[in-house]
Amino acid sequence: MIVAENLSKVFTMGENEVRALDGASFTINEGEMVAIMGPSGSGKTTLMSIIGCLDVPTDGRYVLDGEPVESLNESELAQVRGRKIGFVFQQFNLLARTSALENVMLPQLYAGATMKERTERAKKALERVGLGARMDHNPNELSGGQQQRVAIARALVNEPSIILADEPTGALDSKTGVEIMSLFQSLHRDNGQTVILVTHDSYVARHTDRIIRLSDGHIVSDEKNPSPIKAGAARDEEH
Repeated sequence: MIVAENLSKVFTMGENEVRALDGASFTINEGEMVAIMGPSGSGKTTLMSIIGCLDVPTDGRYVLDGEPVESLNESELAQVRGRKIGFVFQQFNLLARTSALENVMLPQLYAGATMKERTERAKKALERVGLGARMDHNPNELSGGQQQRVAIARALVNEPSIILADEPTGALDSKTGVEIMSLFQSLHRDNGQTVILVTHDSYVARHTDRIIRLSDGHIVSDEKNPSPIKAGAARDEEH
């Protein structure tokens, strides 16, 4: 699904250059659930932007589902994002004065679906995340966990190959975070989508099959998780 070869990203800040990524290489197979971990400044946000086709590397090669994307322009990157990637963000990024149903319908505007198709798909996605009864509620009428479920439904609605989540429990309390991780695991198990979680939180990472760790733009480890946390397991405070 994903092949990254010697990815580097250099940002110019005045007269200085900052190398946010430095020679990162890895592959992610179709259907894997993977965590990308690292502290602030490790390069994980930059790597997420490249994986999600929000940016391109300065050097290196990136192949997404057989398609080389490192040389695509903005319009071409947007088309790849719309077809292949569903995004989930820490702060939900929902439209405040818009119902859950309308928020989930939004990504389909760019896919050319009819109103009937958009409505049916959005309802189905909300039902999959357990919000079938809250479709007409605006975000301020929903809890944080429910808002994140709406965001996950929005990511699922176009049936992308990859779900890419950036700190998906970062704005939630511990109990709700457990519920959201349980939801990610069940969606991964039932749908077989590739799920990539970008996080600094070891509890989140321990739900995945594999953990890639970054430090100062380098991959310092890439290991299978021998015993992933089961869905719904209580959170400890070791991390």
